[in-house]
Amino acid sequence: MISAAKPEVGDEERAAVDRVMRSGMLAQGPEVAAFESEFSAFVNNFKSVALNSGTSALHMSLLAIGIGPGDEVIVPSFSFAATANAVGLTGATPVFVDIELDYFATDPAAIEAAITPRTKAIMPVHLYGHPANMPAISAIAEKHGLLLVEDAAQAHAAAIDGVPVGAWGIAASFSFYPTKNMTSGEGGMVTTPSEEVARAIRVLRNQGMEKRYENEVVGFNTRMTDIHAAIGRVQLTKLRGWTAQRQANAAFLSENISGVITPPTAPNAEHVFHQYTVRVVDQDRDAFAAELAERGVGSGVYYPTPIHRLPSFGIELDLPQTELAAQQVLSLPIYPSLTQDELSTIVEAVNSVAKAGS
Repeated sequence: MISAAKPEVGDEERAAVDRVMRSGMLAQGPEVAAFESEFSAFVNNFKSVALNSGTSALHMSLLAIGIGPGDEVIVPSFSFAATANAVGLTGATPVFVDIELDYFATDPAAIEAAITPRTKAIMPVHLYGHPANMPAISAIAEKHGLLLVEDAAQAHAAAIDGVPVGAWGIAASFSFYPTKNMTSGEGGMVTTPSEEVARAIRVLRNQGMEKRYENEVVGFNTRMTDIHAAIGRVQLTKLRGWTAQRQANAAFLSENISGVITPPTAPNAEHVFHQYTVRVVDQDRDAFAAELAERGVGSGVYYPTPIHRLPSFGIELDLPQTELAAQQVLSLPIYPSLTQDELSTIVEAVNSVAKAGS
């Protein structure tokens, strides 16, 4: 079976962990500081603050910019639940909007229509590694005096108009979960142009203190360990090469797959293909996935239920593009270590299932 996703972890990562273990410094320390510095180079030298997860990165960044009870934050409903959970954890209200179906990204027109006097921030998601329409969304944020926060959990090294994701707003959050384009085992990173925001996150992640036992606010323990940072540092050195391989794999699939809608890339965007997500439009998507599995090809559905309809929110909304995406999307293997034979097997399986169902 060709797995749907596969972490790329090797001897260098194991050696980095062993180095930290031998040092005796396991909690947040010099490895975290070095990882933060090195990651900044990927995001226009913005300040970077490492945390224990991508969800913590979202949560801490929203708190650091002052999001709280009474505020509204505009988010897409077609995303992982953490996008909206982070808003809810601050006491603010996530306001769900529709997407542009081609790129599975937050629709700027839907954002504009959802703004109310309580709106304080917009949080677009760069889903599957394709950037949201940040030039248009940035213009909306500036027009209405709103804060712009990016959910870049799936989009390490992506860019639009030549500007990397993570460098468009007051804060952005990345995830280093094992199946992301790079991993630290578990972890997250906030990037921000503001030293004030960066300091607020450093304080929040460390029980509300920057200096030991001088607690300034009620805080959290959302620190990254040096063990995780050491893994992340190694992975970061490989990210450019892995991204190029993902893009090459995607190009091969798009050139050869038929019977489903393959993912386009906007002319001004660099897609890093965290997922290679097709749309199954003429057959039942779940049956299609089952048939692929019978042919030895794994796949994933991200995401079968829009966030607004999850029991944790349970809101009735008319988001037609979101509902259509949830019914049709299917993510195929795209990771860098796929062999040419495996890529050919994926093509043959997809084309065979699509033809059988036509």
